[in-house]
Amino acid sequence: MFKKEKVEKELLNSVDKLNFTLSKNNILELAELLGNKKQLIIRNFMAGIAKGIGIGIGFTLLTAILVIILQKIVMLNIPVIGDYISDIVKIVENSR
Repeated sequence: MFKKEKVEKELLNSVDKLNFTLSKNNILELAELLGNKKQLIIRNFMAGIAKGIGIGIGFTLLTAILVIILQKIVMLNIPVIGDYISDIVKIVENSR
C-alpha cells in the first residue's frame, strides 16, 4: 500500500511539473493560434510590417550618423582620404 501512495505522489508531482511548464511556455495559446490560420496570417503580416519599418528607421539613422562622421573627417583635411570622403558626402547630399 505504501508503494502505491508513493507512485501516486510521484505521478502527481510529474503532472504538476508538466502543467507548470506548459503554462509557463504558453503552449495553449500557441495551439489556439496555429488552429486559427487567419489570426496567424494577420499576426505574421503585422510582424513583417513592424520589422520593415524598424529596418528602415535603423538604416536611416546609421546612414545619417555615418555621413556626419564622414563630414567631420573631411573637415580634418586629410589629403587622400578627405578628397575621397568629400566626394561621397557630395553624392549623398545631392541625392536628397
